[in-house]
Amino acid sequence: MAQPVFETLLYDVADGIATITLNRPDRLNAFTPKMMLDMIAAFDATDADDAVKAVIVTGAGRGFCAGADLGSGGATFGEGSREAERRAAGDTGDVTRDGGGRLTLRIFQSLKPVIAAVNGAAVGVGATMQLPMDIRLASREAKFGFVFSRRGIALEACSSWFLPRLVGPPAALEWCYSGRIFGAEEAHRRGLVQALHAPEDLLPAARSLAAEFVQNAAPVSMAVTRQLIWRGMVADHPMDAHRAESRSMRLRGASDDAKEGIASFLDKRAPDFPDRVSAGLPDLWPEWREPEYR
Repeated sequence: MAQPVFETLLYDVADGIATITLNRPDRLNAFTPKMMLDMIAAFDATDADDAVKAVIVTGAGRGFCAGADLGSGGATFGEGSREAERRAAGDTGDVTRDGGGRLTLRIFQSLKPVIAAVNGAAVGVGATMQLPMDIRLASREAKFGFVFSRRGIALEACSSWFLPRLVGPPAALEWCYSGRIFGAEEAHRRGLVQALHAPEDLLPAARSLAAEFVQNAAPVSMAVTRQLIWRGMVADHPMDAHRAESRSMRLRGASDDAKEGIASFLDKRAPDFPDRVSAGLPDLWPEWREPEYR
């Protein structure tokens, strides 16, 4: 499958791993409407490509993403300044949808595992875009900030849903009330990131983790697991999980992947799973309906 080319990103696929690199290093990879559209398109590409079995997101240069590009000054978040974004995203009517939210909802729907490799400053949307990613690894030199209150605005990118579920309401509220910048050690201690690495070791560590998924796990099983975990977080009762997991065991248990998984285990060899995500996933949530934006 031909690899797409983007204006604000670098995109590479090797050894089953897609690496999406935010690529505005002269602006510390500050977020723009074009970057939003490019990132959504990149996740469309990773979902559609069976050669991709895991995704890494990182930044070029010294920063991961320094937040929204504030080049428009005080008018950055004003309604008039969002017309280009509205047109690019296909908005109509009186309400402009938050671009960060569009992106995080797309990452939430990813069919492939997503690893953030936070190489530097991750502020504003640079912090919130990571929240629907599955695993966050960080350089020891990375810094984080949910700075919205200091800019006279409030949370975006669905972070009021994701952040307290990841770190708990007290940490989420303290970070967001203060808007302060905090270091990687605190992010790790309070559960925002899973592991810290020396700057030169960060991408190798992310690739090593992604390779473990690629080499040992069935892609369809990973896609199903991702849905079970994330959708399970909004379920009303454990019975909802029991229903979905029971369907999964029945449908996946009869799959060619299950036969290969057992055979490779008994033969003491690496598995070669035949099922493909693009061929369709089992319907574990027949009652699930994607909410509409209204």
